[in-house]
Amino acid sequence: MKTKRHFGTFITLEGGEGSGKTTQAPHLAQYLQSTGYPVLMTKEPGGTASGRLIRSILLKNTTNPIDSKCELFLYLADRAQHVTEVVKPALEAGKIVICDRHADATVAYQAFGRELNLKFITVLNRFSTGGLKPALTFLLDQPPEVGLARCRNRMSMNRIDREELAFHRRVRRGYRELARSNSKRILVIDAKQTPEKVEAAIRRHTQRFFKEQLY
Repeated sequence: MKTKRHFGTFITLEGGEGSGKTTQAPHLAQYLQSTGYPVLMTKEPGGTASGRLIRSILLKNTTNPIDSKCELFLYLADRAQHVTEVVKPALEAGKIVICDRHADATVAYQAFGRELNLKFITVLNRFSTGGLKPALTFLLDQPPEVGLARCRNRMSMNRIDREELAFHRRVRRGYRELARSNSKRILVIDAKQTPEKVEAAIRRHTQRFFKEQLY
């Protein structure tokens, strides 16, 4: 299939634990590739070699406590390297970059979940990304109880999965507030639906986005 001419678009998927982002990201990538777009799929944390080490510290460590400020700067360090090494070069090459989590996650998890200073985190996010923002974000939204029940069916739960329910409720509130204040960019998808219905909703909104915004 002939590759379509394109000037680079940054798409992110966000949501709480067990929301289905990791399942839906490759479906979206496969769909866009099938229609002729060049696509790069990546994630945060862990989209670079150094990021994979940071991801291991952040998620696999379930015994040694990590200070919330240390956690924040680890995510930011991962993002800075990821944007410089992976995301910006791919966008400059005309690819659609699909990323599982980005700066919105730091607002939801660290500003709301950890209750750190929102304005400070907003400044740090802008610094770590060089001002880069997604053109389109899908927020896979559901009550945290639903997502955590899905996480318990995994082989193992990571450090964030194990946080108290109140933390996950604050994270959801943060995401929903982000969606309200960025309604043109962030599209909320009901993640309680079947994976097939979620995939169809994402595809439908993606088709409309490219039709209205790009061509």
